[in-house]
Amino acid sequence: MKIWQAFVLFNRYGNVKPANGEIEIYTCFDKEQDRYQVFPAGWNKYNRIFEPLIHIDILNDKIWIQYDGTEAGIANELVKLGVPKDAIVLGYHAEIMRQYDGFAVK
Repeated sequence: MKIWQAFVLFNRYGNVKPANGEIEIYTCFDKEQDRYQVFPAGWNKYNRIFEPLIHIDILNDKIWIQYDGTEAGIANELVKLGVPKDAIVLGYHAEIMRQYDGFAVK
């Protein structure tokens, strides 16, 4: 599976500066294990910010979206970039429910 489409999106989200707080956006690419994340880290006043924005794994030649905290939806953005829906699994949906989401089940 070529992950370049996701890299385009990761780099775009990684370059967005949050409006509030002293927060940096990080991208983490583990090419050996095919795990990729975008996450903010920092402080908004007295609150620590550290949580994934996006987590994607490549498993069995499919893009598994394990977490998606974006408004537009990474799966929809990948489809717009030309990734077929049957190459994307919404891993944050229960397997029994994936048959209804329009993407791959596994």
